[in-house]
Amino acid sequence: MNKFILTFLADVNIEKLIIDELRNMGYDIKWIAEENCRLEDTEIVEIACKENRILLTNDKDFGEIVFRQKLVSSGIILFRIKGQNVTKKLKLLKKLLTFYKNKIEKHFIVITINKFRFIYIGDVKN
Repeated sequence: MNKFILTFLADVNIEKLIIDELRNMGYDIKWIAEENCRLEDTEIVEIACKENRILLTNDKDFGEIVFRQKLVSSGIILFRIKGQNVTKKLKLLKKLLTFYKNKIEKHFIVITINKFRFIYIGDVKN
């Protein structure tokens, strides 16, 4: 993946406002809700990896998939925002894309209201 052109795969639980805003910003984003809502989490990770897409999710189960099951991932952005406030999520995502764009690929990123946590996952093997 070219580190300057990020593409995304959004889990079914990502809010439409985030999808629409990323598309308006010119990002290539596939949304599971528009593709197949019945996919298992492991299938979603496999699609993201195969298509070199960064996975956006609100589901912390993806951490287990990557770290415990050792599935390869192109990168994951996990929102951990209390109350699931979509406006705050969007503001923080834009900040991440503006200031840390070159640190997104091959990282598991947890976005909280106070910080971004980056965990390198580039060495995880199948």
